Amino acid sequence: MGIKMEGRGTASLGSDKGMAGRDEFIREITLRICGSLEIKESLRNAFEYLKEQVPLEALILFIIDERLGAIRRIEHASENVALPPQIIPLPEGMLRKIAARNFSAPFVVDTGGDEIFRTFAPLVGLDGNTDLIVPLRIKGELLGGLNLRARGEGRYCEEHLELAGYLAEPFAIALANALAHEEVLRYQAILLDDKRFLNRELHGDAADGIIGGNTGLRNVMEMVRQVAPLNNTVLILGETGTGKELIANAIHFSSPRKNGPFITVNCGALQENLIDSELFGHERGAFTGAVAESRGRFERADGGTIFLDEIGELPPNAQVRLLRVLQNREVERVGGKRPIPVDIRVIAATHRNLQSMVAEGSFREDLWYRLSGFPIMVPPVRQRKEDVPALTRHFVTVRSRDFGIGVPPSIAPGALQRLMGYDWPGNVRELENLVERELILHRGGPLTFGTILPGPEQKNLPPVAGNSRSLYPLNLDEANAVHITEVLKLAKGKIDGPGGAAEMLGINPSTLRSRLDKLGISYRRRARESN
Repeated sequence: MGIKMEGRGTASLGSDKGMAGRDEFIREITLRICGSLEIKESLRNAFEYLKEQVPLEALILFIIDERLGAIRRIEHASENVALPPQIIPLPEGMLRKIAARNFSAPFVVDTGGDEIFRTFAPLVGLDGNTDLIVPLRIKGELLGGLNLRARGEGRYCEEHLELAGYLAEPFAIALANALAHEEVLRYQAILLDDKRFLNRELHGDAADGIIGGNTGLRNVMEMVRQVAPLNNTVLILGETGTGKELIANAIHFSSPRKNGPFITVNCGALQENLIDSELFGHERGAFTGAVAESRGRFERADGGTIFLDEIGELPPNAQVRLLRVLQNREVERVGGKRPIPVDIRVIAATHRNLQSMVAEGSFREDLWYRLSGFPIMVPPVRQRKEDVPALTRHFVTVRSRDFGIGVPPSIAPGALQRLMGYDWPGNVRELENLVERELILHRGGPLTFGTILPGPEQKNLPPVAGNSRSLYPLNLDEANAVHITEVLKLAKGKIDGPGGAAEMLGINPSTLRSRLDKLGISYRRRARESN
């Protein structure tokens, strides 16, 4: 090695062999420090090598943590020797004294004549040990240090200090990398926490956040609460536009997997020649254009949930692969030769009659049995018309925000009753589209939904009117509009003076006019102004 021990505490570097010895030492110690991404393993490798060269019972990597105002141990490797605490709080003003000292070269700790280390001595267990400190700097900034500790006194000499000087650069790089990795993990924890918070904000209690969850969808949401904590496959059935994806979303975000991925796949939208690659991934060279390996949707859903919408559109070969995933919880990429385990929950949905497809031979019977263990039927809107008012108000609020409308318009008296009389063959999606169309055509005043197109069996939809005795649900603006309209009728359109609507309502005439304008209700002055 060119480095040999002489007696108990000295090392000699030969003149001819010395340079070669130093070069070999630097190369060997650098390889051991940088040979692993894990700082614990790197330190242990360096420790095993260094204890053959110098007296050594402990190797301690530490930083000066200004945020904590303390000396903090990052990692250590040792054999049967007492270690300093992981965090050593610094007395007031000690950070300034350390900075002023400008530590740069390795030194042996002297507790007798040094104020800083005399303060630390009882905290770090210096008594009965010899400590050699190698300051670690990056771009001139002191990050911390490397502490070599040996039992007994006077264990380190000038040759050891010279040797320790070669440790500064590789250990400084290792320390900087360890701190960078620590910072990445800290930000990762912050991002995960933010994700959980945003999930709670966006979804809250997913089951309770669904409109109609306590009315028309009450039975569906009870089934969601029952199945969400489990890990079984769920099949959601229902007509197009009933909100099957929303139910799948509620199951995922009410489950123990809510912090994992939620991957949605519309099986009917995938090109048939790419379905296998999209769902199960492919290896490099599996087909023309596969220049790199690719993870499929099932692999991306690992640790979470995959939602397969329109499952009835899957071609036969993809059905076989899906059955294998459900049975073995593993996927095999296109062109691959090894199964890849996946920890996923599968939720499927369809508007088609899968049992009829099984009878026709277009859907595998064994796959149907695997999927249908816990079916959830989402009723169409025509079977839960009590949800229409709440859905309408929700879409008016959401789409107004999307369209940049500052204050969502109110809904005209009688309009909700009219909407409840319609059968909604397109279900929730049709209602949402109607609200969008109404807002686009809106030119002031309440929304009347006059663009609704009744089918032949719905010719007698209730008209939009101000009947205060109707029993359909009203929000506050609608109730005010109905009441004020009735009072205006009683006052024969008069607002001011004795017998006027303002007097009957007990409010100032200008306040009443302001409310009439806000609610879009015509009155006598406006009629005169328009002439």
